[in-house]
This record gives sequence, C-alpha cells and structure tokens, in this order.
Amino acid sequence: MNFRRTFRSEEPEINLIPFIDVLLVVLIFLVLSTTYARFTELQIMLPVAGQTPQQQRAAEIHIAVAADGRCSIDGKSAECHSVALLAAALRQAAAQRNEPYLVIAADAGASHQAVVRVLDAARRAELARITFAAQRDAADE
Repeated sequence: MNFRRTFRSEEPEINLIPFIDVLLVVLIFLVLSTTYARFTELQIMLPVAGQTPQQQRAAEIHIAVAADGRCSIDGKSAECHSVALLAAALRQAAAQRNEPYLVIAADAGASHQAVVRVLDAARRAELARITFAAQRDAADE
C-alpha cells in the first residue's frame, strides 16, 4: 500500500491584468486632475541687443522714460502721467518733422506701465514708426 501522495510543484501564477487596470485608472485620474501652470515656473533670460551701425534718420523724436516715471521729449521735460497730454506733446514735436521716427529710450528700471503709456500716446498722436533704444552689449566691444 502506497499512502504517499505525489505533489507536483507548480509555479504560482500572478495575474497582472487587474494590476494594470488599476494603474490605468490612477493614471487617468492624475491626468484629468492636474493643472498645468505655464507661467509660474517659466525661467527666461532676456536677450541682449547687439549693435548694428547706427543709421541717422533726419526726422527723429527722442523720448526718454526715467526709472521714476519722468519723461522728456527731445531733451525737454514732458508730462507723461497723462496719455492725452503726452500725445499732445508728441503731436507738437511731430508737426515740425516729415514722417518722424519715435525713438523710445526707457530706463531698465522703468515700469512697464510707463512704456505702455508712451506707446498709447504715440498711437493717439498717429506716430507709426516706433523703435526702441538699447544699450550696446559689452561682449560686442
């Protein structure tokens, strides 16, 4: 009499399909619930302006914007806290010139609002040719 049983040693089978289903549900949940902040973590480096040979234009209006918000048009102090007054001063300066260029030289510490105010005044004064002055990069020298 043989009372011994013979056992076969079978490898246990691991079913991965339910595990993959759970992972896919978690992945879909994460994709749908994540908000993407584009601008909060954006690290940028502003470009440096290289210098080309300066072209002399006969009809230029130079407007300077200081860091504290003061303005001057062609070296004369101007009221730049009001767009209407600044536009009138630009119209007066443009009346003496034929198709003038407006050259905006804004301090690096000047507020964005001050520069936008100058651009708005230029639009109201119907000055279409606008350029910005930049400082020469030290590496170009």
